[in-house]
Amino acid sequence: MSRVFAYCRVSTAEQTTDNQVREIASAGFLVETSRVISETISGSIAAMERKGFARLVDRLESGDVLIVTKLDRLGRNAMDVRATVEKLTREGVRVHCLALGGVDLTSAAGKMTMGIIGAVAEFERDLLIERTQAGLLRAKAQGKVLGRPSSLSPEQLATVRARRAEGVSLGMLAKQYGVSRAAIQRAAKRD
Repeated sequence: MSRVFAYCRVSTAEQTTDNQVREIASAGFLVETSRVISETISGSIAAMERKGFARLVDRLESGDVLIVTKLDRLGRNAMDVRATVEKLTREGVRVHCLALGGVDLTSAAGKMTMGIIGAVAEFERDLLIERTQAGLLRAKAQGKVLGRPSSLSPEQLATVRARRAEGVSLGMLAKQYGVSRAAIQRAAKRD
């Protein structure tokens, strides 16, 4: 027999999940108190990074049903919601969202909804990439140096390159300058 779980989330300590629990009960879902997972955590945190949600996922088994009042309870954006629902679906868990008319996101209608969410997620990801690339180009055009700042001065960089060319080991140079071996490798590769 399917077990029914509810995931209820609020963002601040001043809020409670009571309304979400009542809404789930009003929709006709009988959820044992021990299977209602309530969490106070920002929606900006990815679902699988939330302690309460991660513990819930560990408890879920194939055939179980997870109820949420709104999709934003499941994830911070369309990409996160999609990844979360896909993970649960692969594990055989049905996900019902009350705000979508109680639709099971693994049903035909739910799959269509998830297809739309997937398209939105892809759009969000593409916009994020475009904004990031535009920001990097703008920063370069303004003369900003991108990437990790060197832990070595320009003079030290020149010395490291020369000493590496002489065959001095990474470890010896790292110890001498008080940096990691990786820092010495990066210094040796710089123009």
